[in-house]
Amino acid sequence: REFHAYRENCGGAYFGKKVENEDYGLDPWEYTRSEIERVARVAGALAMQTDPPTPVTSVDKANVLANSRVWRKIVTQVFEKEFPKVKLQHQLADSLAMLFITQPTRWNGIILTDNTFGDILSDESGGLTGSLGLLPSASLAGAPGGQTGQNSVGGARGLYEPVHGSAPDISGKGLANPVAQVLSLAMMLRYSFNMYHEAEVVEKAVEKVLDAKDIGGLGLRSGDLGGKAGTKEMSEAIQSEVKKLLKA
Repeated sequence: REFHAYRENCGGAYFGKKVENEDYGLDPWEYTRSEIERVARVAGALAMQTDPPTPVTSVDKANVLANSRVWRKIVTQVFEKEFPKVKLQHQLADSLAMLFITQPTRWNGIILTDNTFGDILSDESGGLTGSLGLLPSASLAGAPGGQTGQNSVGGARGLYEPVHGSAPDISGKGLANPVAQVLSLAMMLRYSFNMYHEAEVVEKAVEKVLDAKDIGGLGLRSGDLGGKAGTKEMSEAIQSEVKKLLKA
């Protein structure tokens, strides 16, 4: 089981007109129809790339927030009109945060949410994997195969990077886990260059390196995962597995 978090990244509380002084702070949490429709279409288009379509869970706080009620209404409209084959459900953000911890294997599919909730929940999901050093990310200009935000080969324009920060405290020491960066490359191959086979090869190589030896993997672990493998050892092992898979 696996899930992908799709977070609206250009609106919400992080981008409103802010007010701040010694006694008062204000961050308007606003969303427009176009912003919500854009990210809903990305999630819907990616859900339709699998057979059967990947289920989508839209996350909000529609019980208390006006912007979340608008979010829920518009997301529902987009999926009913444009992606009727995709199974859509709605979940409150605080409830999902609890369920990530109490029922982590329940989630399989796409998590669609706004900027603030996505920021929090995507980092929480890093705890489920054991480390943020395993998680890739993509900021997409549009849906792969869609009509907007496309590059010259028909893929989505995007910025790809690990979820984690730059970790300057271990810079140059050869200790960083390269997996998130490698998996970000796999996402780039899939979403921007339509190189689905090559993306799958990279992902399978990473799985082989990380899988325990008793199930046929190499069982390598970097420091953030409680192991002793450094950046070079992890990287070279992944490269080796990629070459083997491409020759197979």
